[in-house]
Amino acid sequence: MSRVNKLTTIEQAMSKIKDGDRIMVGGFGLRGCPDDLIDALVASNKKDLTIISNDLGSPGIGLGKLLSNNQVKELIGNFYNWNTDVAEAKNAGKIKVTLIPQGSFAESIRAAGCGIPAYFTLASAGTELGEGKETREYNGKQYVLEEAIYADVALVKAEKADELGNLVYCKSARNFNPAMATAAKYTIAQVGEIVKAGELDPECIVTPHIFVKAIVKGVN
Repeated sequence: MSRVNKLTTIEQAMSKIKDGDRIMVGGFGLRGCPDDLIDALVASNKKDLTIISNDLGSPGIGLGKLLSNNQVKELIGNFYNWNTDVAEAKNAGKIKVTLIPQGSFAESIRAAGCGIPAYFTLASAGTELGEGKETREYNGKQYVLEEAIYADVALVKAEKADELGNLVYCKSARNFNPAMATAAKYTIAQVGEIVKAGELDPECIVTPHIFVKAIVKGVN
């Protein structure tokens, strides 16, 4: 039986992205980010993108390059404090920003990957972040309904992949990458090393190959 060859060029992989797409990007701050894929997205000049990520890097660095290049329509995440460009663009009415508590953000992405459309959580109950959302009382406490977060494309970074697309991550760089790999229609993995199928320790594989559509050999 022939195997699907998922190893491709960065140009071919990124050609799947269209104007207006919802794009998840792994990483926390500037760690664990698929920098080569981000640079390719900037070079593609795709517009009206919704970027779903913990943060937006720093001004002009990492994901911050997308905002500098006027490619962002909306941000969905939770920590934009260290990129002052985000506040300026939001206050100028250039972009929409949707804030979600960090734990809920992670859980909403995980829920999407598991096929769970929504769930109730204590986080944001009684705060501005919970305003306008459905609430329900359980055991005397108010819980907020949070919906799953899906994406058209996920850009993730892993330390190593085999030819099938099974992924292994490096320590804290694991962060949001595994959950995002499961929550998008098309997942592109930037990896540092590619080995033959069967060479990875099955106990170390975090993302099974069925969630990965394209593998790109990274340089960063």
